[in-house]
Amino acid sequence: MREKIALQCTECKRKNYTAKKNRRKTPEKLQLKKYCPFDRRHTLHKETKVK
Repeated sequence: MREKIALQCTECKRKNYTAKKNRRKTPEKLQLKKYCPFDRRHTLHKETKVK
């Protein structure tokens, strides 16, 4: 049931992180504040699909 997701930075629009998520327990999109190495600061990262 766990699916791979990518976390995309809202500032630079790059996919910096990957994660796994259980769709049954958390159906809404994941949003985390993570470090963006391209912006060199912590920014909001939103869930996107892995290609």
